[in-house]
Amino acid sequence: MLRKFLTIAIATTTIAVSLVTATAARDMGIEEIRTPGGVTAWFKHEPSIPVISVSALWRGGAAADPVELQGISNLVSGLLDEGAGDMDSLAFQTRMEELALRMGFEAGRDNFSGSLETLSENADQAFELFGLALSSPRFDEVPVARIRRQIISGIQRSKFSPNAIAGKIWRTRVFADQPYGRPTNGTEKSVAAITQDDLINFMKTRLGKDNLIIGVVGDVSREKLIELLDKAFGGLPDKAKIAAGADQEIRVGGITATEDYDSPQTVIMFSTPGIRRDDSDYYAAMVMNKILGGGGFSSLLTEEIREKRGLTYGVYSYLSPRDDVGLWMGGLSTSNANTAEALKVLKQTIRDFAGNGPTEQQLADAKANINGSFPLRLTSNRAIAGLLVALQRHNLGKDYLRQRPEFISAVTVDDVKRISARILDLDTLVVVAVGKPEGL
Repeated sequence: MLRKFLTIAIATTTIAVSLVTATAARDMGIEEIRTPGGVTAWFKHEPSIPVISVSALWRGGAAADPVELQGISNLVSGLLDEGAGDMDSLAFQTRMEELALRMGFEAGRDNFSGSLETLSENADQAFELFGLALSSPRFDEVPVARIRRQIISGIQRSKFSPNAIAGKIWRTRVFADQPYGRPTNGTEKSVAAITQDDLINFMKTRLGKDNLIIGVVGDVSREKLIELLDKAFGGLPDKAKIAAGADQEIRVGGITATEDYDSPQTVIMFSTPGIRRDDSDYYAAMVMNKILGGGGFSSLLTEEIREKRGLTYGVYSYLSPRDDVGLWMGGLSTSNANTAEALKVLKQTIRDFAGNGPTEQQLADAKANINGSFPLRLTSNRAIAGLLVALQRHNLGKDYLRQRPEFISAVTVDDVKRISARILDLDTLVVVAVGKPEGL
């Protein structure tokens, strides 16, 4: 059965690419479904492959964890397939294998998510099992202790990772004691303190129908899906109870922080305040970032720091829009001896681009790359189900695939100059360097 599922799943790659390309110029045929049990989902019927993919997202992730229970979202995400109802961990995992389904959960900073992928012929049992994980998780002592140990072990290992050390320092510098300043996986102390009652309370309060977004793609009728959705999500509380937090803000800028670490390489992490997803300049920012640091070997930062001067094997940047703030972020690693020069070239390249903007050719190449590569990201029912969730999460509309290329194509040189002036301000640049950097 598992081999059959994997063969079918691989086949979806080729088919999904052609489907997305064909539908990009028109409405995807997305339906909105509301069930008797109060569940809402966006659905794309795809009968060519006998597979159903579900993507679910609850607003409110690790940033909503209480200070004393930091990491509880992450701990729960690792436990929901470790036993539910009358099945202990082994029985639950065995049943998943028998049905050849894929189930997973993840805690992000702003969201808690879950996914399910199953053969259409096993849909009833698969959705029932998924619903059991959400409505009746066991949180038995043995699997809780095992997953807790794994998380704490990961936290301990991170103390010896230059990248993790840089991330911790960066969070502290940028967000201080705000929720975004805390690690999503918690601390050794907080994870060790989480009790079974805390886990049970999380399920009663954090995952409701009112903060839930669902996307479904696959070989199932609308009528049958209504029944399946209530099997999976109908047992959730109608309303989540998440304490409202104050809006977070980026508190510091224009600094360089160094941390001594015995390594021949220095890891550099950098950021400036960026923009949120709902900003009218978001698409201009996408193009800006693609040209400057998000275009791989074609980006300006790669050209200046790697290709011309050989100071790094790779440098990158990306937009990080969060619920409360937006960021422009990036990183590189270089030898300790070259750290000062690499940082100097980084700043100069940012300064030059902010002052001059892109050429017409750079703009055209970036827009062609963004529009051409997007359909290739949607190579499975699972990826398209995730897109349906994102469309709802950011209020993008059902015709987004048709509109998106137009949004990108409309970006001008002046648009990129405008957003560069907003984002690429070296007075707000935060740099964290971990290693034995020379010259800083």
